[in-house]
Amino acid sequence: MIKIQKFVFNSFQENTFVLYNENNECIIVDAGCYQAHEEQELVDFIESRELKPARLINTHGHVDHILGVQFLSQKYNLPLEIHSSDLRLVEVSDNYGSMYGFQVKVPTNIETPLVDDMEITFGDSTLKLFHVPGHSPGSVAIYAPNENFVIVGDVLFKGSIGRTDLPGGDYPTLIKSIFNKLLNLDDSVTVFPGHGPETSIGYEKMSNPFILDSFETL
Repeated sequence: MIKIQKFVFNSFQENTFVLYNENNECIIVDAGCYQAHEEQELVDFIESRELKPARLINTHGHVDHILGVQFLSQKYNLPLEIHSSDLRLVEVSDNYGSMYGFQVKVPTNIETPLVDDMEITFGDSTLKLFHVPGHSPGSVAIYAPNENFVIVGDVLFKGSIGRTDLPGGDYPTLIKSIFNKLLNLDDSVTVFPGHGPETSIGYEKMSNPFILDSFETL
């Protein structure tokens, strides 16, 4: 069974997740830790539970979600796994970061194996990955069918959706991604977004104004 632990890091209040199982293996998703005390908080959690980091995955390549990637990549000797369409965002993250006052350590060990409908395994656990572009070209969601939750990055929030005014964003594409990939999940699925509180697929179907408005046009 996969357990999930959320951390809130950096000045953008970004959500970082550690997924771990009974084999004591874990996946780190969207490592946004920036300050030294944030890095230590994450490491302390991993080491106190004797977890073995197996994969380092990002839902997308925006700077607030990758601030801790290089630190963790070096510490645990893991490549960053990301969709190929967001590779350029990571490569120029130091430029974007400087606009927000961040000194970004650009990841140097990067792989781009993430594709739509692939399975992600660690230990005896299996996750399903969806390509959900629109907030960024390579945004992905990570779905745990047995545990009934999905990590969506900045695609969907409680009562809102991701921005589309950043480089590579596109509103019609984002809406189609949400409808074609996320709203097909069961209403009971818990949604863990890249910022803010958890929600559910059913709650967003019933109350999210962007979704309600789009029902009439799709």
